[in-house]
Amino acid sequence: QVQLVESGGGLVQPGGSLRLSCAASRKLFSTNAMGWYRQAPGKQRELVAVIISGGSTNYADSVKGRFTISRDNAKNTVYLQMNSLKPEDTAVYYCNVRGWLVPGSQITDYWGQGTQVTVSS
Repeated sequence: QVQLVESGGGLVQPGGSLRLSCAASRKLFSTNAMGWYRQAPGKQRELVAVIISGGSTNYADSVKGRFTISRDNAKNTVYLQMNSLKPEDTAVYYCNVRGWLVPGSQITDYWGQGTQVTVSS
């Protein structure tokens, strides 16, 4: 199995920055994508940013130009740099890794436990 451990959430004022980290307990045989999702109270979980195996990235329109996703393959870690934070960015942020654990296994989604990000003055 794979455990994803997130860190870096917290309380920040509007306009501030946070950096989320997500470390995987082991390296997958092959990774399809690594990403960040968020869920605000009363809302569905939504994609924030994703980086796929080739290195290309996609972002939700609401965070383009403010958030940056990156990864460190040697550390099995994915990051989310969040700048110019707004109150509407307040949510629980979840890390996701999609891939194949071992050769011949099925593609699987792995999720972190979530980290709270609160943007408020």
